[in-house]
Amino acid sequence: MWIPGGIPHSAKATWNAHLNYLFIEPGAAALPEKCCMLAISPLIKELVGRLTREDINFEAESHAGRLTRVTLDELVTMPQQKLSLPVSTHPKIRAMADALVSQPEDRSTFKVWAKRLALSERSLARLMLRETGLTFGRWRQQLHLIVALRELASCITTGSASGRVLMICSSEKRFFMGMSSCGL
Repeated sequence: MWIPGGIPHSAKATWNAHLNYLFIEPGAAALPEKCCMLAISPLIKELVGRLTREDINFEAESHAGRLTRVTLDELVTMPQQKLSLPVSTHPKIRAMADALVSQPEDRSTFKVWAKRLALSERSLARLMLRETGLTFGRWRQQLHLIVALRELASCITTGSASGRVLMICSSEKRFFMGMSSCGL
């Protein structure tokens, strides 16, 4: 998720999140002026992971400096993604969707949802995929991303976002980029 400077926000990570942070100076890359989702290539993910292991005080011509330039060059080429949340008219999927939309902070596991809906995990997995085209984890990830973007657009402090997320936030005229990866 790209969040340009000047937008009040915060983020929380789940207990099983793996976070990496990368600071980018303002003007160092021609990134969008509005909040949006950026598609992140495996190359960028690996570069960000690699850069987080470098000392923050590196020379521009050092190995870390070259990796940073490549990362920024690649980052600005990443397309913006449109987010959608497919919702089914199937009563069980609809009930789960309504509950999670009204309480996005609900971190109940897939197993718990299957039990609540009186389905086996396998039946719920097949039903979810058939009705929405997404796995439960991917669907919930989309929900959290949409909720986070909506809250940011409304200048409301965000709660949490889950899944693989690229977040670039501003603090004191510096940009923050974090890669979150958690198992759903």
